Amino acid sequence: MNILVTGGAGFIGSNFLLLSVPRRTDHTFINVDALTYAANLKNLVAIEGRPNYVFERADIADADAVMALFDKYGPELVVHFAAESHVDRSIKGPRAFLRANVEGTYNLLEACRATWSPGHGLFHHVSTDEVFGSLGPTGYFTEQTPYDPSSPYSASKAASDHLVRAWIRTFGLRAKITNCSNNYGPFQFPEKLIPLMIANLLERKPLPVYGKGENVRSWLYVTDHCEAIWAVIENGRPGETYNIGGGNELRNIDVIHQLIRIVAEETGAERAELERLITYVTDRPGHDLRYAIDATKIRTELGWVPKESFETGLRKTVRWYLANKAWSDEVRSGEYRTWIEQNYGAR
Repeated sequence: MNILVTGGAGFIGSNFLLLSVPRRTDHTFINVDALTYAANLKNLVAIEGRPNYVFERADIADADAVMALFDKYGPELVVHFAAESHVDRSIKGPRAFLRANVEGTYNLLEACRATWSPGHGLFHHVSTDEVFGSLGPTGYFTEQTPYDPSSPYSASKAASDHLVRAWIRTFGLRAKITNCSNNYGPFQFPEKLIPLMIANLLERKPLPVYGKGENVRSWLYVTDHCEAIWAVIENGRPGETYNIGGGNELRNIDVIHQLIRIVAEETGAERAELERLITYVTDRPGHDLRYAIDATKIRTELGWVPKESFETGLRKTVRWYLANKAWSDEVRSGEYRTWIEQNYGAR
């Protein structure tokens, strides 16, 4: 089977899903990525020479480029991770999010419709719990929760979800949707909360916390996310949506305190010194108070449960960044962008 994975040089599970290539030799994986600022092909050096792995630099917002890829490879499965995903960036520049998340999804759906005969092929759409908006102090997002996006990012992802459902109902496209909670783990671009805090802790830089740090998020270790996606691809029902959550619900300030504790334990630093780095900053506009996912459906129908607790996953993450400081330094300095352009700029 030819599997086209969009956004495969990014973080949110896509590179980890691709790292499963060696144990899935009956499939050929085509990694399609535009190599924007958060992409890093060095994340995938372990598989770049595998006979069942191919990289193609292409922008999914370019309809002709997408169709050319379908003509070239004839994928039978599309796993659609590619997205602009940082909320703060979406507030400063929404247009890029509409282009990638809405137009890009549309182009992929149309390529699937043009390529696959009725009842063939599968489109797996990876989405977020942010499409549901903000919860109060109680309750959980289920697959039936009405959409109520707050940011340009979440609105663009909500639009892409609705496009997939429309193509299912109108055109009979075989597709599935997953909405996940916040991912974390190795290789994550340092604009996100956990890698940013780890990097700043190691460099003794301020730890910026929005508002009072009371916004609540549910956390999901990246490899647990990938295993859940495979479970849905292989055994989920076409046309259905599955929420994926790790069951780890914490205030942002509590996440930071846990990171401080683990970094202090792993490095021998004084915990009190690290605590003094916490710096409260003005909250961002439209900041949702709380996300929490009810993952009952995927657990009962497909038997998926996360392997990592937040403690075990967070410690693994800290240890990875400690062991790969050169990777983090290079990403933060921008040197990896030079490497990408030297190696792929002319492709």
